Amino acid sequence: MTRLVVAALAALVLVLPATAAASPHQVSMMMDDDLLLYRGDAVRDQTMQRMKQIGVDVVRVTVLWSVVADKARSTPQRRRRFDPRNPRTYPPLNWDRYDRLVRSAQTLSLGVYFNLTPPAPSWARRRAPRGLRTAVKRAWKPKPAEFAKFVEAVGRRYSGRYRDENDGRQILPRVSIWSLLNEPNQAGWLAPQWERGRMYSAIAAREMFLRGRAALDRTGHRHDQVFFGETAPLGSSRKGQRSPVRPKKWLRAFLCENRRGPGCSAFGRYGPVRATAYAHHPYTKDRSPTRRDSHRDSVTMANIGDLGVLLDRLARRTRNVRAGLPLQLTEFGFETNPPDRFSGIPLERQAEWNVLGEFLAYANPRVQGITQFLLTDVPPVRGKPRNSKAYWFTYQSGLQFHGGAPKPALNAYYFPFLVRPGDVWGQLKFRPNNLPAAGIVDTVVLQHSADGGATWTDVAAHQVTNPMGFFQVPRPPVGPGLLRASFMGLTSLPQPV
Repeated sequence: MTRLVVAALAALVLVLPATAAASPHQVSMMMDDDLLLYRGDAVRDQTMQRMKQIGVDVVRVTVLWSVVADKARSTPQRRRRFDPRNPRTYPPLNWDRYDRLVRSAQTLSLGVYFNLTPPAPSWARRRAPRGLRTAVKRAWKPKPAEFAKFVEAVGRRYSGRYRDENDGRQILPRVSIWSLLNEPNQAGWLAPQWERGRMYSAIAAREMFLRGRAALDRTGHRHDQVFFGETAPLGSSRKGQRSPVRPKKWLRAFLCENRRGPGCSAFGRYGPVRATAYAHHPYTKDRSPTRRDSHRDSVTMANIGDLGVLLDRLARRTRNVRAGLPLQLTEFGFETNPPDRFSGIPLERQAEWNVLGEFLAYANPRVQGITQFLLTDVPPVRGKPRNSKAYWFTYQSGLQFHGGAPKPALNAYYFPFLVRPGDVWGQLKFRPNNLPAAGIVDTVVLQHSADGGATWTDVAAHQVTNPMGFFQVPRPPVGPGLLRASFMGLTSLPQPV
């Protein structure tokens, strides 16, 4: 691990940004739909308790339209009584996983962030051409008017005034953080991406977001946090039905850079995008967070600042979005080897790059939060050969292996620490927020080891006054060796000096 970190730090000396104008109030978010939604109540509660323990502030949850509406029109009787705007006419059991999650989160004082997204149920999308993959067929041309009705149903249910149909008929907690659509620049979530030379995905996503935003307004969520975008970082130059669109190109089309174009009249009907932040997934795949993609329209963590520049330029040119819009980085992580030898990076490198990514987010004053994807690796695909790439098709970016054994990245998540040429940066993420306001001031101790970690000596102590536990303090004048941060017996992963 030491060799990896030494090499990385040598390359980063000239490229890590200064942090005079940083974002010291960033929220720590985490996403793990498999554990939070689809493994039962006990697994969900254990997962949320673990997330809370390691410093998560908000859980991001995908509310799939097709899951909530499953079997809503499966019989003639259900079709007659079904009103897609009324949550009471959906099958009650379809809501239970979300109802119980928001109640559990309220108990733990965790925020909940709902991402409402296609794929749509079959009756709310156009029929796809033959020969397409199943995932693309399910994402084919969802109907914007029906999507708005779905958003209205979810907004009504989680308004803070709605009484559950079962589970004791309790009033459900309010949800106040939202986004609409997930990775609409990818055909697995919205298809087709291109149609007859036009970027269909931007046209459809624009209509769906604007209609969905109006539905949130109608259900009491006008002043909530609402994100738009949720874009994937990379794409293709091709213009096929399944060709993903790079995020800058997609955003220019979505906001009608040329002021005219298919569907741009939607801004005239609904007004500009009313959002509290632009959401993006700045994955770098198997590259360092400091290495940008070769195409100028890609946006990874290495050039995340480009998004703010582009948004402001489009705001001035189109007036379809406000200038200065903050950024939310709503998925980020790296798959590891082990277990995935096809797509993964070494375990120590995952820990290192996760911290680098968090620092780069912190160093950008427009970034309000960053989301780790996932807590735990997803099990491999059953029925596929164990030594095949298809077996590892699932995501292995967890901080823990499937089964719960920790990776080095778990320590790096709850106690991130980075040695820079002139200072050190880190966060006591596992500590409660806003302690200084309550008169409690933590102290972090910097420790040095000249013998590779056999013995450690305290070399500096600093009070942590940031409400989110961030600290950025001068690097102590010590000789070669390792440096780490310590708090009440808990220590960060060591880094060389």
